Amino acid sequence: MHYPSSSNTTCPPSSLSQQTMPLADQQDSSTKLHVIVLAFPFTSHAASLHTLVRKLAAAAQHVTFSFFNTAKSNSSILGLEAEDDLDNLKAYTVADGVPENYVFTGKRAEDIELFIKATPGNFKRAIEMAIEETRGLSEKKISCVMSDTLLWFAGEIAEEMKVPWLSLWMGAPFSLSSHFYTDLIRGMNRTGPHATAGREDEPLNFIPGMSGFRIGDLPEGILSGELESPSSIMLHRMAQMMPRAAAIAINSFEELNPTITDDLKSKFQKCLTVGPISLMSSPPSDPDENRCLSWLDEQKTASVAYVGFGTVFATPPHEQAALAEALEASGVPFLWSLKESLQVSLPEGFLDRTKGRGRGRGRVVSWVPQLRVLEHPAVGVFVTHCGWNSVLESVMGRVPMICRPFFTDQRLNRRMVEEVWGIGVGIEGGVFTRDGTMRILNLILSGEKGKKMREKLGVLKELMGKAVGPQGSSSKNFKTLLEIVSKV
Repeated sequence: MHYPSSSNTTCPPSSLSQQTMPLADQQDSSTKLHVIVLAFPFTSHAASLHTLVRKLAAAAQHVTFSFFNTAKSNSSILGLEAEDDLDNLKAYTVADGVPENYVFTGKRAEDIELFIKATPGNFKRAIEMAIEETRGLSEKKISCVMSDTLLWFAGEIAEEMKVPWLSLWMGAPFSLSSHFYTDLIRGMNRTGPHATAGREDEPLNFIPGMSGFRIGDLPEGILSGELESPSSIMLHRMAQMMPRAAAIAINSFEELNPTITDDLKSKFQKCLTVGPISLMSSPPSDPDENRCLSWLDEQKTASVAYVGFGTVFATPPHEQAALAEALEASGVPFLWSLKESLQVSLPEGFLDRTKGRGRGRGRVVSWVPQLRVLEHPAVGVFVTHCGWNSVLESVMGRVPMICRPFFTDQRLNRRMVEEVWGIGVGIEGGVFTRDGTMRILNLILSGEKGKKMREKLGVLKELMGKAVGPQGSSSKNFKTLLEIVSKV
């Protein structure tokens, strides 16, 4: 697929407020509506947004959708090339903000901060250049701006164009609520790098539906951390902009956190839970390049520990070594998704000792089709960083979780998983140790507690299935979202 690209060169004069030309060529000139979509290109944000947009495009073929994302993120989205069967959906490239010949220093989330610093100029340049490339081909006008909620400036772009802004939150309702109430939380608490020290267990009972959460669960950038960093500023500005959206769609379903969802509905013009987004797409067909599924076919039911921390997060080397030692010593068969560059931190000889078949054997691979793995009956526990999509996928597969959150909303997710839903366990002391991990593996895989967790997961999965069913809440909210983007 060809992705028209943007650059840092000066664009031909054109105002976004003119919004007079299409961004996608090869479109039927009778198409009247044109939605531009701005993606946040990190973790699973862009892929989830793309899944939702693809679903909208398939249902509203009279509407043109133009998907703006970085080249690297676009190339990683499975199924993007399949857009050839959807003439009304095209992908475009925006600059990632990384200077030419830039050498990364190893700072956490460095690439994210470079991208944030490049916004919104990189998106505006890409839109203007695409408009210029297709000038004169048809008379379609931009009718709506959709964006990841993190990209708050999309609301200002929409206001400049005098069109609706639709904001898509890829996390849970409770994490959205924590950001929405940033100013209230700050007004009641001190802020700074160590603002939560000694107060981690104080409940957030002054926020509707959040009494089960603690101050220590809050994402960095609300009370603690570098409040003047690009990421923290982006999150705070996002919280201030959200009420200006014509609608905010959330990757969740109403029955999961009804009190929080009802509160958010009272704060926004429209609040639409449309998830889990991955359940609303076609059945997964991710390639199994490393033959993980055939290996799982050889294992006993609910016996395997699947370890996966996503594409961004990595455990500290000493914790990674402790986790490996626990897996080997416990004799639990395991499947570990770990980049090759990170495998150097594994204990010496670990890969050789755990190859093959039999007790204590496992596989370490660079990538797995996670949803398909979690739905395999051999998987009995998921060792995870508690990213929201991972939590949802674990529920879909009815797999209990061992939670080791790192940052952003993961501590909130862990609290929900362990203490509210009772479908997982947090790592003892918050870090992996050999003995602590072995105890939790045994608790879930061999103990009565693991059976109870699977029963609770079954109840949640049933609720999910109803939500995305023909008369379910997520399906009805999706139709409302579809009506908004289809309205002339």
